[in-house]
Amino acid sequence: MLGEGKSFSEGVPGCGTRSLFPIRYGQSFYHTSTSELLDDIFPLGTILTRFEGMFAVMLFTISIVALSQFALYYWRAVLAGVAALPVSDRVLAAAHVQDGRLLPQHFETMADLHNLTPDLKPNQGGLGLVRVYYRLVQGLGMLPILTSWSERERVICARYAAVKVDRRLQTNLKLAAALRSC
Repeated sequence: MLGEGKSFSEGVPGCGTRSLFPIRYGQSFYHTSTSELLDDIFPLGTILTRFEGMFAVMLFTISIVALSQFALYYWRAVLAGVAALPVSDRVLAAAHVQDGRLLPQHFETMADLHNLTPDLKPNQGGLGLVRVYYRLVQGLGMLPILTSWSERERVICARYAAVKVDRRLQTNLKLAAALRSC
């Protein structure tokens, strides 16, 4: 029978090597995890008190980065979803778009048309964030490796602005028709 203080390998027949850990660790290793091994190296609680604040800051930072990334991807998906909607010929004609194909430079024209159309429903958003995104993507487009991506993103911004102008015009026409029918 193995006694206290003898190594685990001393109790195994035919094994003459000495083990790193005493038998008491071998007996309860799977029941209480590795805390017994660390008790001899670190006094109780020193690891937790030393790194507890750092862990909280790291966890908070990672959470904020993940939440920001999710919010950006969600906003970009909404932008692309709205931009995928059809645009009326009236809006394309007003912006002097040829062949119904919007180009990145049409964003400024669409943004100006958006400013000219009255907003009769106050809860609809403007183009503030889209303008910022357009400028950011336009700046990144100066890098040769990002030129084609930048062009695609700016077309999405132009289509988004065109759809917003079209929605405003349709809403205003419906409200004008409703006022005439009264």
